[in-house]
Amino acid sequence: MNRKVTVVGGAGNVGATVARALADKELADVVIIDIAEQKAAGVALDLLEACPIEGSDSRVVGYGANDEGWRATAGSDVVVITSGVPRKPGMSRDDLLGINYKIMQSVTEQIVKYSPNTIIVPVANPLDAMCQAVYRLSRFSRERVIGMAGVLDSARMRTFIAMELNVSVENIHAFVLGGHGDTMVPLPRYSTVAGIPITELLSPERIDAISKRTARGGLEITELVGTSAWYAPGSATAEMVEAILKDKKKILPCSVFLQGEYGINDLFVGVPVKLGARGIEEIIQIKLTAEEDAALKKSAGAVKELTDVIKV
Repeated sequence: MNRKVTVVGGAGNVGATVARALADKELADVVIIDIAEQKAAGVALDLLEACPIEGSDSRVVGYGANDEGWRATAGSDVVVITSGVPRKPGMSRDDLLGINYKIMQSVTEQIVKYSPNTIIVPVANPLDAMCQAVYRLSRFSRERVIGMAGVLDSARMRTFIAMELNVSVENIHAFVLGGHGDTMVPLPRYSTVAGIPITELLSPERIDAISKRTARGGLEITELVGTSAWYAPGSATAEMVEAILKDKKKILPCSVFLQGEYGINDLFVGVPVKLGARGIEEIIQIKLTAEEDAALKKSAGAVKELTDVIKV
């Protein structure tokens, strides 16, 4: 394989799920970096040993977060950052802000040193604020720092619509905009089943219930499992990386640095974007109602409160 993807925090649940998806699909060679050096080596070996079964010639290696490990990441096409403290029951994403910001500082320094031309996909929470931190710290163009949020949130909404209507998830498209948190903005008008808006298929009460469940989707998993979700976030991240590596020009909702789009300036917020080999190739601006626009601005305001705290 010629392409290389580094997964920082790859010995953790989300990181290992991302690494496995990339290796299973033979999208790239995968380098796992983690402060838990022995676990990183073990997870990588386990994934590598699964590759013959999956028919994949991807190479998977694991290292500690040390000089040797970071050197192995050199020249990565994409770097996924999953490292960070996971959310525990009773802990909000905001509680994670300070400690995860420090992690972003140390990680971003190494990424820039060894892979100055890479595309970074942050996954750590609070997502939008961590994206902004990585963007400021890396000094990369905004096209090369893309947060994983909307793909996951939209997948959750698609799941709940499918459950409600008893239809295939393949029929369903859903859009969720805004910050990755309680103020996210599900858009029922743009959410469809075989092209039919769900506003034509469900009552306002059921749509409201689905939207609320989507907004607290991460919290629901945390309450059930005792820690943050990993299968769906891992799959969502892998979908983004695949769109970049294959230059698919795929339109996905991602957290990106807005500079006037949707009336929002200098802030990472989730909106639909076209993903390709250069990262963000286009920010798609859709028409919003006054109510939807107000909700998006409110969500952006919640993100700004966090970025102001860490001064990014």
